[in-house]
Amino acid sequence: MVEQDTVKLLRECDAGVNMGISSIDQVRDHVKSQRLKDYLVECRREHDKLNSEVQSLLEKYGDDGKSPNPVARGMSWFKTEMKLGMNDSDSTVADLMTDGCNMGVKSLNRYLNEYKAADEVSKDITKRLINLEERLAVDIRGYL
Repeated sequence: MVEQDTVKLLRECDAGVNMGISSIDQVRDHVKSQRLKDYLVECRREHDKLNSEVQSLLEKYGDDGKSPNPVARGMSWFKTEMKLGMNDSDSTVADLMTDGCNMGVKSLNRYLNEYKAADEVSKDITKRLINLEERLAVDIRGYL
């Protein structure tokens, strides 16, 4: 049970961290403020570090991980393109990123509760990803 919950939690972290990376990459070229850009670059760097840890652990368990849900990814991409097409501003970027962070925090907390038997290393990675998303949402509030 521990290993099964551990792998499932790591898969969800894999999907979440990749969704975060994808979202940051999608909005990065629309950012005007250097400070907002710096927040996103730093958050992207931290996502990359967590991604490496998740991939290493998944490899250890012989698992390929999980890509973000294609429907969710497509809807996110479409929403981002539509909103930025109507209002290409730092405020729109901050709004989109805050929504994404909040959804990620909600989902990851749900998975932490669902996969209670996961090992502490995987739970720690999940908590660090949650904290990263929460911190970005707080950091960019001034752009809303």
